[in-house]
Amino acid sequence: MESPAAGVLYSPGLTIPGESALRRDELKGKKALVMGLGLHGGGLQSILYLLSRGAEVSCTDLRTADILAESLEALEGQPVRFILGEHRMQDFDEADIIVKNPAVPSDSEWISGRDNVETDISLFLKSTDAPVIAVTGSKGKSTVVSALQHILKQTDPGVRLGGNITVSPLSFLDELGPDSPVILELSSWQLADLKGRNLLNPRIACITNLMHDHQNRYESFADYEADKMVIFESMPDDGVTVFPDDGFGTKWAASASGTSILVGRPGSPGASGTPGAWLDDEGRGWFGSAGEKEPILPEDLQVPGTPFRTNLLFAAAIARIWGCSPEVILDAVGSFRGVPYRMELFLEANNITFYDDTAATIPDACAAAVRSMARPVILLAGGTDKELDFSPFEELASLPKKTILLQGSATDAIMPILDARGAVYEGPFGSMEKAVAAALETAEPGDAVLLSPGAASFGLFRHEFERGDAFKEACRRMTELR
Repeated sequence: MESPAAGVLYSPGLTIPGESALRRDELKGKKALVMGLGLHGGGLQSILYLLSRGAEVSCTDLRTADILAESLEALEGQPVRFILGEHRMQDFDEADIIVKNPAVPSDSEWISGRDNVETDISLFLKSTDAPVIAVTGSKGKSTVVSALQHILKQTDPGVRLGGNITVSPLSFLDELGPDSPVILELSSWQLADLKGRNLLNPRIACITNLMHDHQNRYESFADYEADKMVIFESMPDDGVTVFPDDGFGTKWAASASGTSILVGRPGSPGASGTPGAWLDDEGRGWFGSAGEKEPILPEDLQVPGTPFRTNLLFAAAIARIWGCSPEVILDAVGSFRGVPYRMELFLEANNITFYDDTAATIPDACAAAVRSMARPVILLAGGTDKELDFSPFEELASLPKKTILLQGSATDAIMPILDARGAVYEGPFGSMEKAVAAALETAEPGDAVLLSPGAASFGLFRHEFERGDAFKEACRRMTELR
């Protein structure tokens, strides 16, 4: 039987012209300024990349040395000039190249109007011809790319993953072969920095979904969507885009170059039709058309819930497009255990299960996590508001056995909703220790304790990963004491 993917599989011979490549010696002797050393490695890897290319490197960050201690320690002995606790316009004016952190908006007074601004992503794309699979989305993208790497590793151990998943692609740039596939997880901010530059020419581009997020950063939801759409603005005619089967996905498919595949329904019937991917009533995943289909997702997975299953369906569909066989895909997705900080089952104690879903920073993600649980749930939620719509908590209010609230501006918006619905909750608490203690006072054998905040972490924590680590540490320590 001819594969229903015939005609849309990845083409190894595909070559894509982009903006002029950055020669290895082009930065030698240039004055480079890295704006934002950061905590997740992007600034660190940018500095190491620039030094390896012979640039004279300075780094400026508004944070102080004690906050940046881990990153500074990794650069000990390197010839870098640091300007910490402040920015100085003179440093920006004197720089031949500025490498900014994605969190810095392009209209920042320090870089606005300058034509010498790069990011670690743009430097990577200028420095390699490796084939790229690019993935974005409001939620689920980290699970999709991690599962995709897990699948592709079965046949290509050299596949690498970087981007928003806190691994800068510059960290593995010099290890890539000419045909080494690279999976890039890209946030809307990272994509905004690439807009109009013709640098991102992925062989496959995917948007998992679009939900209201980061509205404290954007003028409108349409602006947020426009940044997400950058992922396919420079698609080649023989590239493949993968979108959800909803109003956004069908709209994007109509405007994207190349072949578009929708995840959520079968593809067009017939040998020449475009395949699709979908779940049946038992939760199994299929690729192809209703009349000619291949299994790509088994019924049993390692993590519960429809969101995880849907994310793995995206990963499996992309892997099939890339050329992996259904047999390889089925084996790989069946063994994939998920991603830290995203519905991570990290502890079982006294017949109570503990899940860390700290990356659920929007209300929709929190609601999806609670609905995916088969056990009674004690939910830890709340945090900082990103100017989002908290109406999903209206439906969510009655689902948990009890909700434990963390302090923050988002919590101030959530509490009136819970009050109106008569929900059982405690808090808000000003520390993770107190919140976990309250959860454990309620939890009984057979329950699940779930951190799925539905809000950002700033205020109590530097970022959501620190919040997740604090939750896990408190749960492990307190269950040992019980």
